[in-house]
Amino acid sequence: MKLVNIIGTVLGLSLISFMGCKPDVPEPIDNPDDKPYVTTPYEVETPRGFPKMIIPEDNQMTMEGVALGRMLYYDRILDKDSARNCASCHIQSQGFQIDNGANQVLAHVNFAWSNNYMWNGGFQGTLEDVMVFEVEHFFETNMDRLNNSELYRDLFKKAFDVDEITSKEAAYALAQFQRILTSGNARVDKFFRGELMLNPQEMRGMELFNTEEGDCFHCHGTALFTDNIPRNNGLDLNPSDGLMEVTGDPKDLGRFKTPTLRNIDLTAPYMHDGRFATLEEVVEFYSTGVNNTATTDPLMVYAFDGGVQLSTEDKAALVAYLKTLTDTEFLTNSELSNPF
Repeated sequence: MKLVNIIGTVLGLSLISFMGCKPDVPEPIDNPDDKPYVTTPYEVETPRGFPKMIIPEDNQMTMEGVALGRMLYYDRILDKDSARNCASCHIQSQGFQIDNGANQVLAHVNFAWSNNYMWNGGFQGTLEDVMVFEVEHFFETNMDRLNNSELYRDLFKKAFDVDEITSKEAAYALAQFQRILTSGNARVDKFFRGELMLNPQEMRGMELFNTEEGDCFHCHGTALFTDNIPRNNGLDLNPSDGLMEVTGDPKDLGRFKTPTLRNIDLTAPYMHDGRFATLEEVVEFYSTGVNNTATTDPLMVYAFDGGVQLSTEDKAALVAYLKTLTDTEFLTNSELSNPF
């Protein structure tokens, strides 16, 4: 679905330009004060096989809200020091993630179906809740800057009918844009829709993935390729804190959020600390390197053996299957790109 241009052009636009470029904003909408406040509904397309998307009553999807959220996602005005924006750590061509060394970030993809955020599960709640956290605590947004912007005052008025912008409206706009960061059109999806065939090696990898042989499906099943649950996958004999850092419960030692495997070929390095540089290294770990500890997840049924013990051919097949999860349409969709 094409995102219709609905953002108004205002005088003095060049004064708020980003990185020397004017934002891609359309002509203003004629909405005199004597007309009722009206927004344009945004029809969300849920990929086949995905759960129903839950959208809160107080933040229904609109063309105006999505477009505003997209601008905020890419605008450094969101940051108190104008040093960064969401896209600083979440680059579209890299699956909305980047290599951030030992401090890896989770890919911004299919968050509409998540309720656990951050690697250690440090924030739980709705997409609106976590975006409020991002605005108020991560970026520490100076709301005066948004309220002093003629452009943003106009856009927030059109999206939320407010005369004063607060962190709530900024967060709600970001949440609306996050809901359209949906990846569900990879080769594997086209295979299940009967649009193409996978090759024999990829088919073998799919078999391994979805059976006890490879044992991936327990944590990375369903069309989301994640259960969104923090788990200890046996990375270390002496695991780092993980969720225990949040809860203080020793049973949560070493538990980190299960990331989605969608677009996994583009989101190296892997694990919360970026310890594995390639998919081959990841598969080798699950094959021969799993550690059995007091808090290793019980779903890691092969931990006693150090892993699932795959053959060289099967490890290559599993990697080949993982590469079918790359969604090139999502990575190049202009509706999700920088509007500036």
